[in-house]
Amino acid sequence: MKRAAAFLALLLCLYWTRAQGESGGLTENDVTQTEVQSEILGVKATSDQTNITPDISAELKELRDMVIQHSVELRKLEQENTAIQARLTDSEIKNAVLEARMNASDNKVEQLERENTVLEARMTASENLVEELQRENIDLKARLNTGEKMVEELQRENTDIQARLTDSEIKNAVLEARMNASENLVEELETENAEQPKVAFSVGLTDAGSVGPFSADISLQFSKIFTNIGQAYNPSTGVFTAPVRGAYYFRFNAWELRDTSLVGIKLYHNDKQITLSLDKVVNNGYVTVSNAFVLQLEKGDVIYLVLGSGCSVFDSSNNHTTFSGFLLFAM
Repeated sequence: MKRAAAFLALLLCLYWTRAQGESGGLTENDVTQTEVQSEILGVKATSDQTNITPDISAELKELRDMVIQHSVELRKLEQENTAIQARLTDSEIKNAVLEARMNASDNKVEQLERENTVLEARMTASENLVEELQRENIDLKARLNTGEKMVEELQRENTDIQARLTDSEIKNAVLEARMNASENLVEELETENAEQPKVAFSVGLTDAGSVGPFSADISLQFSKIFTNIGQAYNPSTGVFTAPVRGAYYFRFNAWELRDTSLVGIKLYHNDKQITLSLDKVVNNGYVTVSNAFVLQLEKGDVIYLVLGSGCSVFDSSNNHTTFSGFLLFAM
């Protein structure tokens, strides 16, 4: 019975020690109380040794040693628990910081996702714009190729035009040179022409009809004056007198309609006969004789027409018989 009581007291002591450990660990006072209780149990055990067998005493001693060892171990566990709690507190703080950072990261991720959505929309719009620009670029390239071909064609045409223009400029230069020469010549001729006298005449014989035939040669006096510039022809004598030395052109025409009549006109330079134009009217027809000469005359030389002997001419208002001449150029 006493052994059972001692064992129950030991169990209570262990339970109380365990409760102290669970509530926050053993303190020095707790260890002292445990030692005191152990001494009390030892005293009680000593007082009861007379009544307890040696086996029980040994077991109690062993139990006491176990309680002391457990107390030491509990003290170590308490220290370790304190360190673990400190580490746990640091870990909780770190976890709180990490959680705050995680929340900030989550918020940042959400913001980035929203920005990413906006960027994706803008990227899609940019891609659409790029595609449109690419299509426009293709169209512009096609138009550029067409423009380049047109430019090449225009360049070829321009080269041809430039070559033609060069030829034209050369021809124009030649023509301009010739034109300048011509203008200079014209100016010289105009100067010479202004300096030389103006000489030209054209006259008709008569309106009376037939003249001749005569038994001797006679000088024809052309009395109808059409033109007499310079007054070099004298209608009273029928003689043209050269006012300057030069080349002159003369022409005459004679007409006759009387049957079997001879028409014979002589052109004289001073006393020299230049020509005789002769013909005869037959079968009730008519004849015309004419001739022309360019003669070089000295100043004062005379030109006139002579009707040959036995010859006749006819003239009327129709001016069948005429005499003309003019100065080509002075010499």
